[in-house]
Parts: sequence; C-alpha cells; structure tokens
Amino acid sequence: MDENKPFIPISKPSITEKEIAYGTDAIRSTWISSLGKYIDEFEKKFAEFSDAKYGIALMNGTVAIQLALEASGVKAGDEVIIPDLSFVATANAVLYLNAVPVFIDIDPFNLCMDPDRIEEAVSPKTKAIIPVHLYGHPADMVRINEIAKRHNLIVVEDAAEAHGATINGKKVGSWGHCATFSFYGNKNITTGEGGMITTNDEKLYQRCRFLRDHAMSPVKRYWHPEMGHNFRMTNIQAAIGVAQLERIKEITGSKNRVFNAYHRRLKNHPEISINKTSPWATNAFWLIAARLKGITEKQRDELIGWLKEDGVDSRPFFYPMSDLPYLPKTDNTPVTHEIFKEGINLPTYFDLSDSEVDRVCDSLIRSMAKLKYSVQA
Repeated sequence: MDENKPFIPISKPSITEKEIAYGTDAIRSTWISSLGKYIDEFEKKFAEFSDAKYGIALMNGTVAIQLALEASGVKAGDEVIIPDLSFVATANAVLYLNAVPVFIDIDPFNLCMDPDRIEEAVSPKTKAIIPVHLYGHPADMVRINEIAKRHNLIVVEDAAEAHGATINGKKVGSWGHCATFSFYGNKNITTGEGGMITTNDEKLYQRCRFLRDHAMSPVKRYWHPEMGHNFRMTNIQAAIGVAQLERIKEITGSKNRVFNAYHRRLKNHPEISINKTSPWATNAFWLIAARLKGITEKQRDELIGWLKEDGVDSRPFFYPMSDLPYLPKTDNTPVTHEIFKEGINLPTYFDLSDSEVDRVCDSLIRSMAKLKYSVQA
C-alpha cells in the first residue's frame, strides 16, 4: 500500500454541525433515553418521507423485521419467503420467532427477489413474504403484492438499504403491510445504530408500539399483559436521525453523483458492470454493486486483496444465506450463487470525490488486467 495515498474506506457517515447540534441538544435536555421530542419528530417525519402514515423507531433494523413479523401474526412453524441474497439479518429475524425462512432466487437484472419464483415456494405453511430492496434497488412490489394477495400473505418490505428509493414514483416503505429500515452507520441515513417500521395500518402501528416497550399497558403503568421487548431507540439517536433526514436530498444527490462518476469510468469495460435500475424504479445507490464477468469466488477474493494493497476498501456480495451452516439449504437459487461469486461492493459515501472514484476505478481495472494475465499464465 502506498503510504502517500489515503485509504479509501467502503463507507463512512456524513456527520455535520447539524447532527452535532441536535445530538447535543438532546443530551442537554437530559432526555437521553427512549423518551423525548426527537423520538416523536423522527417517527413522524420519516413516515412522511416514506409515504407512510406511521413510524415506530427501534434499536436496529434487525429487531424491526422481527417485530414487524411478530406484530403481523407470524408464529413458530410459519414459513416466510425471502430472497437468498441478502444480509443475514433478514433470515435471523425469521428464526427469532422460530419461523422458517424459505429461500428463493433473485432477478439477475436488479438483484432483488424474482417474482417468478414466489408461487413455487408457497405452501400451506407460508405466512409472509419479505422482499429485500437490495443495495438500494427496490424489489418489484407491484407483482409481489399481486401474488401475496392471491395467497393471503403478509408482505414486510426489508428497506434497510433503500431509503428514498421509489417504485412508479411511490417510495419504498409504503408498499407492504409494513416496511423496515436500518440506520446503521453505513446506511444513507444513520443514527449510529437504529431502525424503523413504517406502515399505513393503525392497528399494526399500535401493536408494534405496545410490544417494543415490554408490552406495558398504556393505561396501567408497570402492568404487562403479555411478554414484550425492549426494542426502543434513544432520543439521542433520534436527534441525529432528524438532522440526517433534513439533509436527505443532499445525501441522495451525492449518492447519485457517485454512481454517475463510477458509470462514466466503467461503462466501456465489458467485463465490469455496476448497479442497473429497472425502468419503474429509482435507486438509492446504498453501495456501488459491481459484477465482474466470468470471475470465480477465489479470483474475486484475490482481487479484493489487490485493491486493499492499493489503499481501496471493498466487500464481496453477501453470501447466499442458504449456504450458511445453520440455515435451510436449497438447490433452487442458481442465479444467486452465480452473482455472489462475481459481485463486489466498491466505496460509496457522501463525500467520496470524483478523483477518489477515479482512483478506485484505476485500481479495479489494473486488478482485473492482472487477474486475466495470471489466469493466462
């Protein structure tokens, strides 16, 4: 690694004086736990941003999925259909309820759940579908909702990576029975850790609020008619979230700029393709998702090492969840397995400069050429 070149990380949050001011205000108010003005403000404004009526702020995106499923009536033994390509939290949230994740394949164009694969996975035990809006691209919610309606299935959007993405002009977060978001430090909007459920269903909203706070009676303090959870977000986190949300147009604009900079540099390299967007969608571009044609998993990992030597961070695509030792196996996800091998995420963040994008692309192109040479040799 060239010591004169600063390391380019895969991601970093954009924290300005606004986030610092709001977070400081929350601390000075002494309302630093799960009550305070910023909780209510963040829930209300994020729901509005997501074209939904209600928001429930939570401690992270994983418990958001778990709570959304639980409040929707998913129980032990129920089957939940999810795409095989996602961060493992999607499957873990199902397992936390002793329900069963059923993996299906992805659309090779947008990398999201393939609607053509859903009905073959439906069984008498199927209770819900979790479409994942992967790497910032929304799943085809129009077709997914049509299928879910035919089979009377609950739809929970996993929008952890897609804040502000749209389908036919309508934002993710309002297409399913409910949707879940993450505000982890590498997301387009961050609260450090944190999550949110959005919904248009008032009954589901009230159920989620009840369960997230130990299922405490709203009229009889310290009375708990059933078991609940401590899934609350703090007022400090919400303060940072409010500040981030006020900057969302700026953040989204920067993500688009970064994508365009990568596209200009890589569009003429036939062996490298990056995020594709379906004509009915807008993309939140959480991470630049590059696919390296014809590469093996071993070669991809070697290339990641060469990038790191050049001072460029990168990540492989998520492992197919059905390959993980504790999760159900399937032979029905060949597209997922092929794309996983050739997939690599490149640095994507608010203040990544065009010159830094050039440096990443130069390193990637050199590494691809080196890989080709080593294979030929």
